[in-house]
Amino acid sequence: MTGYELPPPSPRAQELHDGMVAFMRERVLPAESRYLADRRAAGPEGHEVPPVIEELKQEARARGLWNLFLPSESGLTQLEYAPIAELSGWSNDLAPEAINCQAPDTGNMELLHLLGSEQQKREWLEPLLAGEIRSAFAMTEPEVASSDATNIATRIERDGDEYVITGRKWWTSGAMDPRCAVLIVMGKTDPSAAVHRQQTMVLVPRDTPGVTVVRDLPVFGHHDQHGHAEVRFEQVRVPVSNVIGEEGGGFAAAQARLGPGRIHHCMRALGAAERALALMVDRAQRRVAFGKPLAEQGVVQQQIAESRLEIEQARLLCHRASHVIDTAGNKAARDLVAMAKIAVPRAATRVIDRAIQVHGGAGVTDVTPLAAMYGWHRAMRLFDGPDEVHVRAVAKAELGRTPVLPPQVEEAR
Repeated sequence: MTGYELPPPSPRAQELHDGMVAFMRERVLPAESRYLADRRAAGPEGHEVPPVIEELKQEARARGLWNLFLPSESGLTQLEYAPIAELSGWSNDLAPEAINCQAPDTGNMELLHLLGSEQQKREWLEPLLAGEIRSAFAMTEPEVASSDATNIATRIERDGDEYVITGRKWWTSGAMDPRCAVLIVMGKTDPSAAVHRQQTMVLVPRDTPGVTVVRDLPVFGHHDQHGHAEVRFEQVRVPVSNVIGEEGGGFAAAQARLGPGRIHHCMRALGAAERALALMVDRAQRRVAFGKPLAEQGVVQQQIAESRLEIEQARLLCHRASHVIDTAGNKAARDLVAMAKIAVPRAATRVIDRAIQVHGGAGVTDVTPLAAMYGWHRAMRLFDGPDEVHVRAVAKAELGRTPVLPPQVEEAR
């Protein structure tokens, strides 16, 4: 077997995939209209939880579709999880949470699983795995270029047996959800230390005095149910025991958290791209212009073909990165994950954009899910590291390799 061949799924993985297909068809996609009606009733900035979410969670758990993202819980490899996560991306607002595989909770659970103390696991990881609470991740800041995490300015200063946190965060996903019980906050504990040892992560209960959720930040005018909040920390005190891992280990912890999170976002984005292509094909077959269906127009055929090509190419890269994570670890897969994080959102936004174009005016309204899908996946080219940072990482890795050249090329040098 070469390094490019991917193993087939196990019988259990295939069974879970088939179960996810049935769950999406029978329960999730039919529930979207109820979810949207409840969201509209709550108002554009309402963050109440539509009842259908808890109904779907109960159903998913009964079907065994629960915590599939975490190998220690599910027994799945990342490669086996990828097609299931892709299916959840068809309904990004409902399906990931229904199976308890939604961001930012997945990344936070992975972090607690890897680095959390036994007390932290009992207090926070167990209720997160049970779907009883939600969480938020507070790293990005408005005053600094957060694409470089060493820029973070929030201070976490030790005072006896407590840490005192002062700073301002935004894009703190999950903080608007009424079920959010805890935030993972990254800040500087020692500005004089080596640049990658200055940061620390701590757990901050949502109701701690000094924590103020200022506002929600919409994405292209759309407010997600869980929100992306601006949060102020003013002399917030938490026990030193709330540190995740060790003091000064925040940067390494962030990389450990964001690696799997990035590839999971890519998996779900493939599902969104597939849904957009399905909508495009359906529209092209039903809509007539200039005397024949759009599907018979050459330009539309090209858009459909290009979309299929880009999805398949992006999926192969995503799956290869997943396989390397499984077989060699997160560090070995770092460059492939960076490539996937560039390629998959680009492919998804191009496919969604073409689907919008084929739908005409309907494509940019809420009559179809395409506008909301485009907004989220365009934002994906920024969160978890913007394209430019990942491009830089890929280039540095390539420049660091010793090229293997044919003899005639070596002679020409």
